[in-house]
Amino acid sequence: MKKYIMIAAGALLMQYAQAQTIDRTTAPKPGPAPVITIKDPVIYKLQNGITVLVVEDHRLPKVSASFVIDAGPITEGKKAGVMTIMGGMLSEGTKTMPKATFDDAVDKIGATVELSSSGGSASALTRYFKSAFTLMGDALKAPAFTQESFDKLKTQEITNLKSNERSAKAISARVVNALVYGKNHPDGEYETQETVNALTLQDVKTAYQKYITPSRSYLTIIGDIKPADAKLLVLKVFGEWSGRPLTLPVLAKVPNPAKTEIDVIDVPNAVQSEITVVNLVDLKKNNPDYFPALLANYTLGGGAESRLFMDLREKHGFTYGAYSSLGSGRWQSTFTADASVRTPKTDSAVTAFLDEIKRIRTEKATAEELNIAKALYNGSFALGLEDPARMATFASNILINDLPPNFYKTYLQRVNAVTADDIQRAAQAYMSFDNARIVIVGNASKFLDALKKSGYPVKLYDIYANPVVEGAAAAAVPATNATDIIKGYIDATGGATELSKITAYDATMTMAMQGMSLNVSEKKLAPNKDVMTISMGGNVMMKSMFDGTTGYEMQMGNKKDLTAEEIAQKAVFTSLTEQLDYLKNPAFKLTVKGIQKVNGSDAYQVDVTDPSGKRSTEYYDVKSKLLVKNETTTTSNNAAVTQTYEISDYRKVGSVMLPYKIDVTVSAGGQTQNFSMTVTDIKLNTGVTADDFK
Repeated sequence: MKKYIMIAAGALLMQYAQAQTIDRTTAPKPGPAPVITIKDPVIYKLQNGITVLVVEDHRLPKVSASFVIDAGPITEGKKAGVMTIMGGMLSEGTKTMPKATFDDAVDKIGATVELSSSGGSASALTRYFKSAFTLMGDALKAPAFTQESFDKLKTQEITNLKSNERSAKAISARVVNALVYGKNHPDGEYETQETVNALTLQDVKTAYQKYITPSRSYLTIIGDIKPADAKLLVLKVFGEWSGRPLTLPVLAKVPNPAKTEIDVIDVPNAVQSEITVVNLVDLKKNNPDYFPALLANYTLGGGAESRLFMDLREKHGFTYGAYSSLGSGRWQSTFTADASVRTPKTDSAVTAFLDEIKRIRTEKATAEELNIAKALYNGSFALGLEDPARMATFASNILINDLPPNFYKTYLQRVNAVTADDIQRAAQAYMSFDNARIVIVGNASKFLDALKKSGYPVKLYDIYANPVVEGAAAAAVPATNATDIIKGYIDATGGATELSKITAYDATMTMAMQGMSLNVSEKKLAPNKDVMTISMGGNVMMKSMFDGTTGYEMQMGNKKDLTAEEIAQKAVFTSLTEQLDYLKNPAFKLTVKGIQKVNGSDAYQVDVTDPSGKRSTEYYDVKSKLLVKNETTTTSNNAAVTQTYEISDYRKVGSVMLPYKIDVTVSAGGQTQNFSMTVTDIKLNTGVTADDFK
């Protein structure tokens, strides 16, 4: 009987609800912010300086630990890059356990153990946590620091720097901080191939002794463990560890520009302009403006619904996305608004950025914008609570940043208490309009003149944030011309007479790419026939061929005939040594652009335009006269593809000098791929026939 009564009551309620008029034109009002339950940690302080925070949570049979050394900003100076390599070497095994054995020990228990120059972390199922924690401790206390590991990581770091050498995005990341903070500031300095090349294993050991220490460190343990058991484990692993005491650096305040200025870095091969509007801020997490500033930033550029995105992308189509960010902490940080924009729209995008920054300072956020921003923070914060690593940072953040004990428990209440007036006040305080830097990295020849009409002072810098005087590039080049540079190369490699005698070229090489070893065969026959085959295990992976009239490219069985443009580019050469054609054919246009560093040495930068219109940039070492780098940018499937070849290890073959090592970087669509080719054998004027090009 009760069952039928409940069904009837439910039917009546449904009819009543359907009879009501629902206003679907008005969004429902947000409910009250949820109360966040975060368990307070049990805190221990070890005599060696480690503060241990334990959060007991038995919902899952898992424990996570996070060890953070609070060293503050570190100035590396001429040793820039040493902290990166030192942090990497902490994962290269211990004094009693080689890397392979260490990694195997971690894998066997299904744990995660990570190390860095600022500490480490360990996470595992409860029954394996002691083992994982001990491994992390051993890696921190007694790293192996072998010469072999150092050489490997140093080479990897230099390779990474090389791959980003001509990347506008990477250059922007480096130059923005250098200009904002200054190159001698820990947040403004940067590593280069020169600084990394100069590093030694002893430099790494010195950095370790100075900065990897229990002093000023915070160890947070959260999960299925009792505080008393956690303390015993920490004492066993870290109790006897001692190290150099740390003191936080005292950094002088860096001023913003007196007036807004535009700083331009010319990267001729850039296919987009990297625009960053930036100013320094001093926003501590315990500042009453902290939460209004968070919502002000989201309203301006925190997501796809924000003003910058809607204006620069949706309204004008300047970019795929425009965003902003606002830093906070104990030291100065930055407010930035940035985007990668189409080169022809650079000046228009700058205007749009400044208009939106001005608008967030003068026009209050709408009710809809306010609700969207709050909903975003409510959702992301609540979702983050599911991550033990996120939870682990809360307790130490409270101590490090001098926050009230209930900072995270009341986080959402504080977010939801922010008003439109609060957002406007925060925007006016932290988002500069009149004293900001507008840093633009791109092909300056396409937008510089338009920027000069903006009314803002325009300053020029090179890719390492050094000031450049406009029009002074030619003065940096000694009294030489492109013809002399090419003649110098020809003489250095054997002379025009000997190079002209080369009518056939047959080389075998090995190619290292993404952990694979490939075999490469390249054959050339005068005047301009060439064929290259790349194979692995006897199977042809790639092949390109030009028989002097036509040709094709084949990859994984897919064959594509050369276009008329590609054929025209190959047909312009009449010699196996391109530089001979540069001097013989007046249709080649050569321009000396300046002197650039290539692997630490000065090299002439020569722009080459061939008779078909194809352009490339070649770099000839000032001392040796040899070609050391070549750059080309082409278009494939409507996307720009930049290829950089670094050429080295010249050896005598007969009576001429030829390179035996070529490092290649290919960049397209924001992705970069590196590989290297090493010559194993070269034969000249033998072993090549016309049949090889069929």
